[in-house]
Parts: sequence; C-alpha cells; structure tokens
Amino acid sequence: MIEKQHLIDRFISYVTVDTESDPESDTTPSSAKQWDLANALVEELKTIGLVDVTIDDNAYIMATLPSNVDHDVPTIGFVSHFDTTPDFTGKDVNPQVIENYDGKDIVLNEAENIVLSPDYFEDLLQYKGQTIITTDGTTLLGADDKAGIAEIISAMEYLVKHPELKHGKIRVGFTPDEEIGRGAHKFDVNKFGAEWAYTMDGSQIGELEYENFNAAGALVTIKGKIVHPGYAKGKMVNSMYIATDYINSLPRLETPEHTADREGFFHLYSIKGEVDSTQLQYIIRDHDRGHFEARKEMMVKLANELNSQFEKEVVSVEIKDQYFNMREKIEPVMHIVDLAEEAMKLAGITPLIKPIRGGTDGSQLSFMGLPCPNIFAGGHNFHGRFEYVPVESMLKAIEVIVNIAQLAAKK
Repeated sequence: MIEKQHLIDRFISYVTVDTESDPESDTTPSSAKQWDLANALVEELKTIGLVDVTIDDNAYIMATLPSNVDHDVPTIGFVSHFDTTPDFTGKDVNPQVIENYDGKDIVLNEAENIVLSPDYFEDLLQYKGQTIITTDGTTLLGADDKAGIAEIISAMEYLVKHPELKHGKIRVGFTPDEEIGRGAHKFDVNKFGAEWAYTMDGSQIGELEYENFNAAGALVTIKGKIVHPGYAKGKMVNSMYIATDYINSLPRLETPEHTADREGFFHLYSIKGEVDSTQLQYIIRDHDRGHFEARKEMMVKLANELNSQFEKEVVSVEIKDQYFNMREKIEPVMHIVDLAEEAMKLAGITPLIKPIRGGTDGSQLSFMGLPCPNIFAGGHNFHGRFEYVPVESMLKAIEVIVNIAQLAAKK
C-alpha cells in the first residue's frame, strides 16, 4: 500500500496548517485561514492525477478518479472536512512521532507536565508496537479530520498508480466548517454526482457507523426585573433564580456525563445571566426520533409551567433542529454498509458497527440525497491536547477505501 513515511509526511503537512473554524462568523468558510489548506489540497489532487478538480467560492473541493472498467458501475464518493474545532487551539501544531510505542506514558510536554497515559486513556494499549502521532500538549492534533483527508488522497494516489486495480468513477469531496455544524450546508450534491458516499471521519480502527443523533439547539431566555435591592421586596424578579429552577427541573442524569450508547441527553453548555435577564444555551440529542421530539416538548412544557407562576411570560424557548439520524436514509440502501463491512474484513479488520454520539457531514448529506455512512479515520481523543492517531490505523483506512473502490466495481 502507501509507503508509511510518505503518509506521515502528508498528514503532518496538513495538521501544521491552522484551519480552526469560527462559529461567530457568518461567512463560508467561517475563517479565512481555511483557504490556505484548501488551495494546497486542490494542487495536490491535481498532482496525484485526479481530474475535474474544482474549488468553489465557499472552499468546497471536488475531484474525480475516472473509471477504468468498461461496464456500468455506480459512482461512489469519499468525503472529509479540513477545518478543526474551535473547542481547542489548532494554531502552531507541533506533532510528535512516537515509533514502536512501548505501552507506557508518553510525555507530551515536559515543561508543563502534560502526559498522555494509558492509565487514563486505555485505548492506547491497543497500539503497542505501532507508530503514534501525538500533539506536544499545547494544541489539538487535527486528525479530526485531516487523517481522513490524508487517507482519501493516499488511496486515490495508490489507485492512480495501480491501474490493474479495477474501479468505477470515484468522486472526492472536502468541506469546510464541519466542526461548527455547517460542513454540508453548501455542498452541491448534484454536482458531486455520486450514488452514495462515505465520510472518513470516525475514530478508532474498525468503526463503521450509519446511525447518529437527532440534534437540536435550544435558547432559553428568562426575563427578570431589576430593582434597587434595598427596596426590592415584592418587586424584584431575579432571572437567575428562575433559570436555576429551569435547569434543576430537567432530568439531572440525562446529561452527557451520565449517558452512553443510544441514550440521549440535554446539555447545558452556556449560561449568561444578570438579575434582569439570563440566557441558557442547550443542545438536545437523541437517536430515537420520538424521544427527540419528546425532549423538545419537555423544554417548552417546563417554560410554560414556570410562566404560570407569573402574570406575564418570563421564560421563552427557541428550538432549532440541526440534523437528524441518518439511519432512516441508510436503511433502505443497506448494501452500502454491507460493502464497507466486507471491505474491512478483507483488510483483516473486525468492523465495529455502532451509533455515533454526535453528527458528521454524512448525516446531513444523507438527508440531502447522498446516503453517506461513516468510516474510521483512526484518531482518538479528538478536540483536545491528548489527541493522537496510530499510523497503522491510517494505513488500514487507506486499504479499506481501495477495497471499497474495487468491490463497488464488481459486476
């Protein structure tokens, strides 16, 4: 397959470019610096031999590997995103390459005593003897999802160099702003022209996912009444106390830190409050559509109950759906999941089929008419200083892409 050092060099060239997205921006891409990597990727796609390489005004990249078979086969696609999360800095990433990992603590930053330890991150022990790329403890790594980009480009490069491997037409797509929920918003599905695709945006080796959360955001606004505290009896309405009642009335154990697998949650991630006004920002998540709708109804009902204690409305709730569980769009075409599962088994990988406790571009693309399951990219501990990726997992991901390409071209 692809030479190991070549893959490492490619991946490092991507992660050392800062592409952090900006949720406060209303442009696409949300940060101008995403163009730096986007433009470089366009040139690289041309260099490795792909055709119809395009980048639009919003930095969406598409390219084609032409079919090399003489019979009709479906056009398939592979998609990844090049932005990194604003949750943790992606500026001045300084990757460390750990050869032949010995299973012990990895000192990421001696000066700041930052240690990546298998005592806390048990998954590290799966990769004993392998090559692991880590951060230096001061930034994220960016394997989410630059590992996916490196794998897709490397797989396409391999197929170009090995025409004896038969495949149909393959489309490649790279998107901005996935980390702020906008990665698919301006993706031109018709232009992409694939019958189905795969996002290379999962975590550990073997992950294959076609279920994700139904997702919504909720803004709860509480209006109070500010009065001089010395003369406040019977007059002041402290919005922060009402906000506390609202928070405590939601199920305390249905939060991210108390749930797993298919269990949904309410997640309060921001509070801004004064006596006169308080705002609570929540995200609502559930794999089950019925339970998801019930969670939204619960938040509205709670606001109504609190309002009944006052002469006028003091609590309002604004809920906006963000994305839905792609399972309902994938199940009618389950052969695309079966094909990916077969491709993994051919690579000697045991598929880990499980729901995503989050979302990918693929969930939105599936509802836009492009069924799009998610495949592992190999990284762990995304969105923080302890992020790492085993190179061998990336090599296996490349092998899976190549296998899918060949399997999809069989008569």
